[in-house]
Amino acid sequence: MIFGIVLGLHDTNTTTMKRTIHFLSLFFIGLLVSSCYTEVIIDDDFIEESPVNTSRVLESFDLWYVDINASNVRASVPFLQNAFTVSFNRGVLFANNNLVGIGRTGNGIGIDVGSYGTLAGAVEINHDLDGRWILEVYALNSDTIELYDANSDSSYVLRGHYTNTIDYTGIFYDNIHLFLQEYRAWEKSFTSEVGALNDFDDENYLRFVSGNGRGTFESSIDAVGLAPGQIQWDYVGNYEVFDVANDETLKTLTLDYDFLGNDYFELYVINDGTIELYHVPSGTTYEFRGRGYQQFLKGDGKQGKPRIKSANATMKVKAQKKM
Repeated sequence: MIFGIVLGLHDTNTTTMKRTIHFLSLFFIGLLVSSCYTEVIIDDDFIEESPVNTSRVLESFDLWYVDINASNVRASVPFLQNAFTVSFNRGVLFANNNLVGIGRTGNGIGIDVGSYGTLAGAVEINHDLDGRWILEVYALNSDTIELYDANSDSSYVLRGHYTNTIDYTGIFYDNIHLFLQEYRAWEKSFTSEVGALNDFDDENYLRFVSGNGRGTFESSIDAVGLAPGQIQWDYVGNYEVFDVANDETLKTLTLDYDFLGNDYFELYVINDGTIELYHVPSGTTYEFRGRGYQQFLKGDGKQGKPRIKSANATMKVKAQKKM
């Protein structure tokens, strides 16, 4: 997995101006798909309103990254709020709602979550769980569109990518606080012999819920080998994931134990089912494996953890673990 940074913020100040124009009078930037690298063509023949043109715009890229930070959401459209990417593929709507398996699930485009049909300047979506939605479609530039829900006055900014060029790893690390929530529990599977004795040695399970980088964690000293539903959670506190200044590959994690203060870790991802926590104060390395994976929006009624505007705080520290 190669680390990278995903997308910057997008200025949506033009959104208010566009609201005064009926969407049937909007113009689309035509996009023609001639190979896996779509050639962007701006031509009068394609600057027109029609279901065919709307379809060409939506299907111009393999997938669209839902840029929550650039979106203007008053009341969420659930299937967009939960998704990292969506794809429009010949009438079928796909989405990457999980970070576990992102880049591999559905050959990169995720799971089938519904169907869609195109109108003049709009798309009608029938989502398997969230029902029917009609969203206006705006082409902001050659690789950015906006989906607008008139009922809630909410807009989502989507950025076009191809499966062979999108930075899946950047998406993963930018949203790593949500990755921690995709398992019902994390079970301790390894403790290094190196490192001073400390209270965290007794913790065998962790669970992370809610999020914006800041959320709630639970911990348990129950013996390993239990199913997630059997675990008795002994402690509830706050957790936070941090970026590290001048080190794009490193994240840090704090667990707030009221009676002990914060436990501070360097957070490493071994794979999308195993994490490593390096306890900086004691020099101890722990590994935890995910238990009870939750695949969101896969016909099981789970709505997942909605994404919200977020930006991790930054720590000015240096990695202490010796590789």
